Amino acid sequence: MAREHSGADLFGEVAHAPPPAATDGRRPLADRLRPRTLAEVVGQDHLVGPEGAITRMLAQGSLSSIILWGPPGVGKTTIARLLAKASGLAFVSLSAVFSGVAELRRAFEEARRRRASGEGTLLFVDEIHRFNRAQQDGFLPYVEDGTVVLVGATTENPSFELNAALLSRCRVLVLRRLDAAALETLLARAEGFAGRTLPVTEEARAALAAMADGDGRYLLNLAEQLLTLPEGIAPLDPAGLARVLERRAALYDKDREEHYNLISALHKSMRGSDPDAALYWLARLLAGGEDPLYIIRRVTRFASEDVGLADPTALLTAIAAWDTYERLGSPEGELAIAQAVVHLATAPKSNALYKALGAAMRAARDTGSLMPPRHILNAPTKLMGELGYGQGYAYDHDTEEGFSGQDYFPEGMARQRFYSPTDRGREAAIAERLRDWERLRRERRG
Repeated sequence: MAREHSGADLFGEVAHAPPPAATDGRRPLADRLRPRTLAEVVGQDHLVGPEGAITRMLAQGSLSSIILWGPPGVGKTTIARLLAKASGLAFVSLSAVFSGVAELRRAFEEARRRRASGEGTLLFVDEIHRFNRAQQDGFLPYVEDGTVVLVGATTENPSFELNAALLSRCRVLVLRRLDAAALETLLARAEGFAGRTLPVTEEARAALAAMADGDGRYLLNLAEQLLTLPEGIAPLDPAGLARVLERRAALYDKDREEHYNLISALHKSMRGSDPDAALYWLARLLAGGEDPLYIIRRVTRFASEDVGLADPTALLTAIAAWDTYERLGSPEGELAIAQAVVHLATAPKSNALYKALGAAMRAARDTGSLMPPRHILNAPTKLMGELGYGQGYAYDHDTEEGFSGQDYFPEGMARQRFYSPTDRGREAAIAERLRDWERLRRERRG
């Protein structure tokens, strides 16, 4: 007998469902609104729609082991349960949080017995990334010989959290956070099931969807709270909704992929000269509890990497914001970080300095321990003078242009060009100055 998982992530049409049993009142609304077929799933048409990846797999009769990767409340558990139903497989569910080697061994033995009697098994493993590497390796022989069709669910990037060997035997399917249309569908289904509309204004209804943050299960939990309010009350506006419902923190984990996603979004928004998007991602990081000092460290790096000498004040602004935050703390100091972010987003951009340092580092590795040319070495001892240290050195300030044009690269190493300034911002003037100096250098070499 297949064991059904009690969790619900995605929700289906219920208008024609039979009346709920008396015990249904004890079950969460999200559980009572679970879909009964893959076609009733919302928000994942790229997987279960007419041309979806799962739809094609089922049509071809080639269901392979898969990893369902997506945020909470978007349908991972539900899709796995309905996949088993559509494929005629026994559905066995384990949670990596509560299961260990003994539970895995028992599940594999039961699957082997089913297979001997002609029945297949879909083994659903929730939070599969929580199994350690050795436990993940334990799946391999049973997946390879077809004892089980493995469906793993994870909120974390499989590339980082799952063994390469296991990943190579599974197809990774990405589930999307539920969009506004999908969330509205769920609210309508909740109202149809309850036989009444939610006591909220249109603005509060939009705020309700925003509070869910793409999580269908959480949205229905909120709707269930609202449906317990007395009928006939005045519709709640957004402020009233906030008083009735407890707003949850934005989805963000400083130790996981979301941490890198959001800081990357901030970095690329600044690089793309979009101060509004940069401010948004800064706000998302701060609202998620990110350490502001981590943010300003990345902003300071950006000032040199992506603005550089096109605006030399960018680095000064970033350092000043860092110093201001350390003096003031939160929330006052966060405004200084915002000032630096907007300054950098609106500054002219140049990565010429970044590329120049990389090229110079490669040349330093390639040339080893070449000595500086003798004419630029000091000669504090008689011996060093006799060896030619400092001989022929031209003091730049003694020339009319303040530029001698001497060669400062090591003997035996041809002069190289590492830094090529752009024509943006302050670098345009630097580029012009370098061209003048190169002309003088050629003239003085004859």
